[in-house]
Amino acid sequence: MSQTRYQNEKMKRKYFDWAKNALGFSDKSLKVKESAIWKFDEFTKNQDYKKFNAEVAKSFKKWLDTNKNQVTGKPLDKITQYNILRHLKHFFNWLALQSGYKSKIKPDDVAYLRLSQADTKIATSSKMPKYPSLSYIQKMCSFPIENEIDKRDRALIAFTALSAMRDLAIISLPLGCFDIGKLVIEQDPSKGVKTKFSKVIYTTLFKFDQQMLDYVLDWYKYLKEEKLFDNTNPLFPATKIELASKTEHSFVSTGIDKEFWSNAEAMRRIFKARAVQMGLEYYSPHRFRHFAISEANKYAVGAEQMKAISQNVGHERLSTTFMGYGAMDNYRVSNVISDMNFKKQNDGVK
Repeated sequence: MSQTRYQNEKMKRKYFDWAKNALGFSDKSLKVKESAIWKFDEFTKNQDYKKFNAEVAKSFKKWLDTNKNQVTGKPLDKITQYNILRHLKHFFNWLALQSGYKSKIKPDDVAYLRLSQADTKIATSSKMPKYPSLSYIQKMCSFPIENEIDKRDRALIAFTALSAMRDLAIISLPLGCFDIGKLVIEQDPSKGVKTKFSKVIYTTLFKFDQQMLDYVLDWYKYLKEEKLFDNTNPLFPATKIELASKTEHSFVSTGIDKEFWSNAEAMRRIFKARAVQMGLEYYSPHRFRHFAISEANKYAVGAEQMKAISQNVGHERLSTTFMGYGAMDNYRVSNVISDMNFKKQNDGVK
């Protein structure tokens, strides 16, 4: 490795350490930032960061606009470009304050790492997300139940739809954090629950569908009464994998374990497999969060209930809930407008 590349890598590691331990960024967020910096390194062929200036920034933006996605082969969309530049800007603003770089990197030059106002609007405008409907989820949960793996998967899908929780929080949730009497989930990081920004969140299950609620409650009782799980064991345990036989080297699933999943990938595989099994389009677990918030919004009456929905899903601001997750599709907008009683409002108006 050349001395220049070594120095670049050294500063990146220092930046990641600062972003993680001083600002609290997660490992997942750091990987996104690292990917953005890699793009810049690819463009400059690992040029010394001290040579960064406005012309380099402008040239990089032009290159980024013609760069292609390695998977699809299509040019990078504006959202991707926006995020790469945003993360890169954060890195160089930090770098401009470091010893040996203060006199080399000017904040005014770093400011060039942004899209035009028009492209920024395109990148940050609210997009209509695709997410499952209630009838879709009901059908997805209707696969045959032959063993405890089937029971777990059905309860997992139903719980995700009724709780609007993030996948990492769900797979790390101990039984003791779920009060089945009140239907309240205590998402407490001190008890191992992996919440976003390590926030404590109290979530009450939405009662969208009694049958789906029964799937969840029956599963909880099964773990407690049949499997003798205690409060420290997972609500949705990992699959137990064992050798098929003493003479074979293949492995088979033999039920559930008392272990937590190490990451959310297994949960996503379950959702995909069950969707395929029922002949349905696949939606990631996070799209079920969109469903739950959108579904709850249909029943909200007044500011208090709207705020309750927002707080129930772990949002501090109403704007996050209703701008990020509350967008209605055109069909729903049409129905709401059509059902509005304009005549009542205009009575007596001449």
